[in-house]
Amino acid sequence: MIPALPLQEPELPLTKAFCAELRARGFSGDIMTGVADRTVMATDNSIYQIEPQAVFYPRNQDDLVRITKLLSSERFAGLHIAPRGGGTGTNGQSLTDGVLVDLSRHMNRILEIDPVTRRVRVEPGVVKDQLNAALAPHGLFFAPELSTSNRATIGGMISTDASGQGSCRYGKTRDHVRALTMVLSDGSVLRSEPLDRDGLAATLARPGLPGQIYQTLDRIARENAKAIDQVFPPLNRCLTGYDLAHLRHGADGLDLNAVLCGSEGTLGFIAEAELSVLPIPSHSGLITLRYDSFDGALRDAQVLMRFDPASIETIDERVLSLAQQDSIWGSVAEFFPQDSQGLAKGVNLVEFTADSLDALDLAMEQFTSGITAEPNPARRGYTIARGAETVERLWQMRKRAVGLLGNMQGDRRPVAFVEDAAVPPECLADFIMEFRAVLDGHGLDYGMFGHVDAGVLHVRPALDMREDGSEALIREITEQVVALTKRYGGLLWGEHGKGVRSEFSPEFFGALYPALQAVKEAFDPRNQFNPGKIAAPKGGHLLAVDAVPTKGQRDRVIPQALREATDNALHCNGNGACFNWDPDEAMCPSWKATRDRRQSPKGRAQLMRDWLRRLAQAGVDPLAEAQTLRAGPRLRHLPARIRASFGKREDDFSHEVMETMSTCLACKSCTGGCPVKVDVPSFRAKFLELYHGRYLRPLRHHLVAWLEPFLPLAACVPRLANLATATPLTRLVGLVHTPKLSTLNLRKELARRSVDFADPSRMCELSAQERAKSVVIVPDAFTQHYETQLLLDAIDLLQLLGFRPALARFRPNGKPLHVHGFLGAFQRVAGRHAADLRRLQECGVDLVGLDPSMALTYRSDYTAFLPKGTAPKVQLLQEWLAGGCDALPKLNQNARFTLLPHCTERSIAPGAVAAWTEVFSAMGVEIEVGQVGCCGMAGTFGHEAENRPLSEKIYAMSWARQMNTPDAEQKLMADGFSCRCQVREIDGLSLRHPVQVLLNLLRKSVSEQSRPSHLAIDSIRDQ
Repeated sequence: MIPALPLQEPELPLTKAFCAELRARGFSGDIMTGVADRTVMATDNSIYQIEPQAVFYPRNQDDLVRITKLLSSERFAGLHIAPRGGGTGTNGQSLTDGVLVDLSRHMNRILEIDPVTRRVRVEPGVVKDQLNAALAPHGLFFAPELSTSNRATIGGMISTDASGQGSCRYGKTRDHVRALTMVLSDGSVLRSEPLDRDGLAATLARPGLPGQIYQTLDRIARENAKAIDQVFPPLNRCLTGYDLAHLRHGADGLDLNAVLCGSEGTLGFIAEAELSVLPIPSHSGLITLRYDSFDGALRDAQVLMRFDPASIETIDERVLSLAQQDSIWGSVAEFFPQDSQGLAKGVNLVEFTADSLDALDLAMEQFTSGITAEPNPARRGYTIARGAETVERLWQMRKRAVGLLGNMQGDRRPVAFVEDAAVPPECLADFIMEFRAVLDGHGLDYGMFGHVDAGVLHVRPALDMREDGSEALIREITEQVVALTKRYGGLLWGEHGKGVRSEFSPEFFGALYPALQAVKEAFDPRNQFNPGKIAAPKGGHLLAVDAVPTKGQRDRVIPQALREATDNALHCNGNGACFNWDPDEAMCPSWKATRDRRQSPKGRAQLMRDWLRRLAQAGVDPLAEAQTLRAGPRLRHLPARIRASFGKREDDFSHEVMETMSTCLACKSCTGGCPVKVDVPSFRAKFLELYHGRYLRPLRHHLVAWLEPFLPLAACVPRLANLATATPLTRLVGLVHTPKLSTLNLRKELARRSVDFADPSRMCELSAQERAKSVVIVPDAFTQHYETQLLLDAIDLLQLLGFRPALARFRPNGKPLHVHGFLGAFQRVAGRHAADLRRLQECGVDLVGLDPSMALTYRSDYTAFLPKGTAPKVQLLQEWLAGGCDALPKLNQNARFTLLPHCTERSIAPGAVAAWTEVFSAMGVEIEVGQVGCCGMAGTFGHEAENRPLSEKIYAMSWARQMNTPDAEQKLMADGFSCRCQVREIDGLSLRHPVQVLLNLLRKSVSEQSRPSHLAIDSIRDQ
């Protein structure tokens, strides 16, 4: 039995005293000191792992003032802090072993939008895409672009002076910052904005820390003007961190924002930002050029830049091949056609924007005719995408490049540490050629993508950081790249900030480095703000790339077999795709509703890793324990579990992991949305199995898990069963809003339709012609017993279309067992059910399911638990119908509908969502796929009383808005049983399944035709 894992937390008296005093002074935010809270904030998108002593979540500027005033007292001189935004930094910028101050949970309001002056005011926790969504109705956008725009905060962008695609046109973040409200190290508040000579003179006379800061910066600008011009390179990316080159405003003024942008939280807290925004370009087009070598793509960029595009991005063959395996490929594949040589070895994405369609057409025509007149033997052709929606699809694929690289197979995965070196664009191809030689010399694989117009290419070598000697290899490669960039007149840190790589600042700045030290000392005289980054005061020290603890070091104690069995939990690279801001995207509903990073795929993966590490250190093999639980008598461990439950150790780390796992909806949005394919529901189920091998389960787990085999009995007396579930008894065991069983007699209804239960012996006797017109519906527990009418409607639809449907006999699917971690029982149920379905499948008939969540279990969870090749092939009905769209009848109905797909379907089977569009379109009916997140029900999650408040909060974020649209019941469709159930419970609306809409339209069309014989369809080809 898995033992209790005591926390054994070290005493941190200074931090505890600080937390207590801060609360006493009226701090209104959250103060978290739990192990799980600190563990999930110990990583970012880098190789490093540094655990903070506490995490603060301030609510407003006053809270920031309280923190800094208390920190400035002599009593807490030994404590240090670091601000944090989205946590997507690639170099450990926001990691600290002190106190972490997260500005994203509460300080995320858009304070003002002034479309006339094109100005906005925001708090630092506002996400870039969140801001642009609010600006879009005004025709405006915040221009600096980056691949993490759906989770990167404005405060983080300012702190790293972020830029990415389009920087040659729009510049860096600092180019759009009008003013910053800063809370300084002594608690004073400073508004920083460009000052002319008179404004600077007045500010220099200010008393206290603000005046001292301006005096120091003015002196540095005067005394080091020549050195600054010589040291700072004239690159598009310039230099992040204390940008003295742009400190002067005009001849005699000063712009403190040049130093604050890119300061990585080393100089104070950003409490508010005033930004410039720009008109959204009216028209855009993107030309995708394919090459027979990546070097050819890089060298061609100099020719392409002469046509002044908005941006040029490049992608290598490695990223393209990984994109083909990702859910996004279906939306962009048409722009990457394969020729006789296969997939392109390199691609340049060239974007043009204009305020009129004529201007756009002219620019793109000049480009295509220009490159035709200047041929390049490496080019293999190009495709053209027009329109904002189409262009955005391609950019989304490019944005996913960093995450896609993390999905390389094997233990060696691309990691960030030298990935953003910048050189003059004309030198980029030669620089990369030598860069590749460095990596090839170490025998490393890698992927490349980036901004060729700016001279920045992201290069991520594939390493297994759990191997001994990894830190030494990090240093060796970094030093080689530092030397290489210096030879080409470039920078090691061209885009993603310095962070731990700050150790190379003295080498780069040379005699100018003391000026950077003076900047740090002016703002933070006691070196308490994110020390060790950018510049250290005299007597201080900078962090070193091979001296900071890494994630790999902690993972080394986990045995290899266990690493491979954790459903990619250990491969979570921290890119934070699961922190997607958009409530209309499925991933991740529990994170969006709670804003608690523990309740996210990244947080759960991090806690799972730490739990496995603790088990390994305790000498426990969880794989052997799981085998014992699945093979032994079910009641064997009951006495021990009773004793453990009643003598429960409150300091067992397993409880902290359990708290985060219990809020997972098992919707699998992470599995599809995470570029690394971290599968939280799968490793959650494994954790629950082991956790409840030690501690007793709630009674409702048993009721829900064994619901499927009970339903056929309950369906014999549906009214009595409904009466029982309507009593307080269900609430007593922790279940709420239980749906009502259908009172239809399925056998009688099937007999009326002359439909039989599928019998393998009879199915195998069908002729080839009969088999081509036959299909077997595999019922799920919920559709057959709660929505029997839907099952009958599917049969009616198929019959009207000329098919011979049969119904497989109901067998438990096992999904509820899997969700709650009854994995031994799940494996047995899956094995029996799969054997039944294979017997039907071997007769040559196709199997289809109706509910996405249940039907997709066969292709996801079954394949993980059954021998290879034994899981049955069960298509969703729309996938099967889409295989013969040419044969579907035209309905000529003037109607338009919106489909709200199930989040599991959208995440792991996006082709099934597209199939509905294909089917409706083939039948002459227009539909659109609604942008909607998770409904919050997620199978039985929303029926459990303790989850109900969270379930309803998730529903309110996205689905509730859809239900407020006119004629929602008539226009909206939902193909998920749990989604329809949630809508019915909360809004009292009965949404139809797409099958029911099609059946209604088909019947209407038949009744309007005097000769409906054309509706008989001969066959739909097998997929």
